[in-house]
Amino acid sequence: MKFGIISTANIAQKALIPAMKRAENAEVVAIASGSDQAEEVAAELDIPKAYSRYEDVLENSEVDAVYIPLPNHLHKEWVFKAAEAGKHILCEKPAGLNAQEMIEMEEVCQKYGVTFMEAFMYQFHKQHDRVKELIQDGEIGDVTLMRASFSFPLRNPEGNIRVDASKGGGSLYDVGSYCLHTFHNILDEKVANVFVQGDVSSQFHVDMSARGLVNMENGVPAMFDCGFETEMHHEYEVVGTHGSIKVPRAYRPDAFGHEGHVIVEKGGVTRDERVMSDQYKEEVEHFVEAVTEGKSPRNTYERSKHMMAVIDACYESMNSQKVVEVDQ
Repeated sequence: MKFGIISTANIAQKALIPAMKRAENAEVVAIASGSDQAEEVAAELDIPKAYSRYEDVLENSEVDAVYIPLPNHLHKEWVFKAAEAGKHILCEKPAGLNAQEMIEMEEVCQKYGVTFMEAFMYQFHKQHDRVKELIQDGEIGDVTLMRASFSFPLRNPEGNIRVDASKGGGSLYDVGSYCLHTFHNILDEKVANVFVQGDVSSQFHVDMSARGLVNMENGVPAMFDCGFETEMHHEYEVVGTHGSIKVPRAYRPDAFGHEGHVIVEKGGVTRDERVMSDQYKEEVEHFVEAVTEGKSPRNTYERSKHMMAVIDACYESMNSQKVVEVDQ
C-alpha cells in the first residue's frame, strides 16, 4: 500500500515513516508540509514526492492511503478531504476534539468507502496481548483495580502545539488518552463515569497535568494520571484478588529496543517476562491488512467514538468538579 504523509510532524519523521519502511506491505511515496520542510524531509527519508500543499498528496493517483499527524484541531478537516479523495486514513490520536467530530468522520468515511483507523500505536505491542492472556487465564484472580500513568517533561513549552488551546492542546488529549484507552483495551469494558481534576496553566490555558477516578461498566475502578511536568514514566498495573500485573514500558517500549516488560506478582513471588514487538511497524501492517482484506481495524469506530466521549466527560468533570457519566 502506497502512503502519503500529510505533515512533516516529528512523530511522522521519527516513528511512522521509518515503521512504514520496515513494514512488509507498505511504502511511502509522498509527503507534504505547510512549513516548507517537505523537500528536506523527503530527501532525508528517501521519499519520491515532496509537496508544499497537503492537497497535492490527495491528488496524487499513486497514493492509496494517508497518514495524518496534524494538530488535533485539523484532524476532522483533513479526514473529510482524504475520504472525499478516496484515500484510506490512518489518523493520529486523539481522533478529534470531541465525540461529535468522530461521529461525523465515521459518516464521511463510510460514505466514500474508505477505511479509517485512529493510531493508538501502543496496543499493537504484543506485551498487551500477553497481559490480556494472563487475565483471561485467571493468573491474578478477579480484577479489582487498574492504574495507568503517562507523563513526560515538556522542557520548553512555548510554541509547542501540545500547550496551544486553539489546536487541541492539553495533557489529557496528548497522553491521558493513552491511559483511558488502556482501561478499555485491557479490561474489554467501556467507561461508565469519571471524576477528573486538572492543573490548568494560567499562561497556556490548557491542562498541564490531570488525574482521575474512572469506573468501568462492570464496576471495576481505575485511576490515571498524566502530564507534562514530571520525568518520563509510562506504565499501568492490573490488580486482582490473587496478584497483580505491572507493565512499566506500557506506551514507549520502542525506547527500550522494542522490548516490552510484564511483571507478575503473586503470592510473594515475582516473575518477569520480556516481550519483543515493533509496535509502530505492526500498527502499519495491521492497518494495511484491514484495508486489503476488507476487515474492521482493531481500533474500531465504536472504540474511537467511546474514547472521545470519555475525553469529553473528563473535561466536563474537570470544569464542573463533579462525577460525569459518559455518553454511550
